Amino acid sequence: MELNETFFATSYLIATVLFILGLKGLSSPKTALRGNLFSMLGMAIAVVVTFINPDVENYTWVIAGLVAGAAVGIPIALKINMKSMPQLVAALHSFVGLSAVLVAFGTYLTHAQTGELTTTLMVELAIGSFIGAITFTGSLIAFGKLQELLNSNPLVFKGQHLLNLSLALIMFFLVGVFVVQDNMLAFIIMTAIAFLLGFLLVLPIGGADMPVVVSMLNSYSGWAAAATGFTLQNNLLITTGALVGSSGAILSYIMCKAMNRSFFSVILGGFGGDESEASALAQATQKGVRSSSAEDLAFMLENATKVIIVPGYGMAVAQAQHAIKEFSELLTKNEIEVKFAIHPVAGRMPGHMNVLLAESDIPYDIVFEMDEINSEFSTTDVALIVGANDVVNPAAKTDKSSPLFGMPILDAYKAKQIFVLKRSLKPGYAGVDNELFYYNNCSLVFGDAKETCENIVSAIQEG
Repeated sequence: MELNETFFATSYLIATVLFILGLKGLSSPKTALRGNLFSMLGMAIAVVVTFINPDVENYTWVIAGLVAGAAVGIPIALKINMKSMPQLVAALHSFVGLSAVLVAFGTYLTHAQTGELTTTLMVELAIGSFIGAITFTGSLIAFGKLQELLNSNPLVFKGQHLLNLSLALIMFFLVGVFVVQDNMLAFIIMTAIAFLLGFLLVLPIGGADMPVVVSMLNSYSGWAAAATGFTLQNNLLITTGALVGSSGAILSYIMCKAMNRSFFSVILGGFGGDESEASALAQATQKGVRSSSAEDLAFMLENATKVIIVPGYGMAVAQAQHAIKEFSELLTKNEIEVKFAIHPVAGRMPGHMNVLLAESDIPYDIVFEMDEINSEFSTTDVALIVGANDVVNPAAKTDKSSPLFGMPILDAYKAKQIFVLKRSLKPGYAGVDNELFYYNNCSLVFGDAKETCENIVSAIQEG
């Protein structure tokens, strides 16, 4: 039976609706699993329908690509741990960007041979190529910073903004030359400049802004996919790319708002800290930092009526979420109220902490966003901060000279007693010393967070 265009259009429409439902489901931890299932079903429909499309005449390269991708992707998905998920996302964004560039060049070469190049198509090729190139190299830098292959501090130099602007203007000029004159050399140079811009745009962005950068690159990859869809005349790729691009842009805006920073201030970079661990240790020596043991912390938790736990990237590194769940259950059995407080930019990517807590089966109804729980810290007996730093730093409210100033934080400092699980006094990802460590109601418990939490469990059980 011959399939008509209506069948393919309807199938792609159904897949698009499933992607939309998937995105909606991912807006909440409670519905995230359902959202993933919708998205997977939509992608399955898209792949099957594309395979049976009569326009696909040769399956050799398609199957080879699927097999190669599965051979690489499946082992990575099985082995990856949650602390490495942000850099994996950045790496995957780079693949989308590079594929957009390759599709643009491949389409240009095939259409140039058949004489089917049009002005509209050439504009689409140029847009897809430069967005993809910026996404590719920008994502590589993000991966390098998140994987700590590169320094997380911003790389700032005099005249960088003027250089970026000049390169952008040259790139757009070359787009015009390529479209008007069908000049392949201009196309190649334009793409090379876009690759360079990807490096230059992300290198000046400091570590504290990395969650926003990951979200922003996610948006770029979506627009690159949409541009590729126009090039290939694939409606599903256009709509899917637009969904990813727009949702990534909205998420970037929300995260910038949560940090009290404009989108342009993130793009222009410079937020990351110059303060070294040595200077933080020197300040700690001068001001005095209270330290406690896991046993002392366990005693305070057992005698509390209300506990709020603030997870951060340190919890991901130590993989401490399962031990935290264990002692939180022990406290709950003893009729102690336990809640979790999540800052919008905690961790290295949006939703990082929510995924970790869900992974250890911590109930969704005791996990709260910053705006929902901030008012409760003043009535909390113990605020336990596990590997979080910048998101609980009171300097964001008190020190106008701090690069964190104005960023909304979790008000953990208002709790009656604060305990911070830390390996050392090294500043957070923003490189800014945390004033909270020197508060009279704050004590630090040094060591690996997972080991400390396991010791807390033992102490509570023995008690």
